Amino acid sequence: MAEQRLRITQTRSLIGRPQDQRDTVRSLGLKRIRHTVVQPDRPEIRGMLTKIPHLVEWEVADGQEVEA
Repeated sequence: MAEQRLRITQTRSLIGRPQDQRDTVRSLGLKRIRHTVVQPDRPEIRGMLTKIPHLVEWEVADGQEVEA
């Protein structure tokens, strides 16, 4: 059985945000608004998402993802 994946998209700017929120967004691999990454569904990733829900949107990926 394949591990679940999360599709995470940055929706808001980091301008004027505290440094810890900026660092969290960068740790997820996001670089700009509307940039999307796919990360494994692990507790540490979920924790990062709960810290910055106002800056990102996320959903469980359907398993058809191909990473470049």
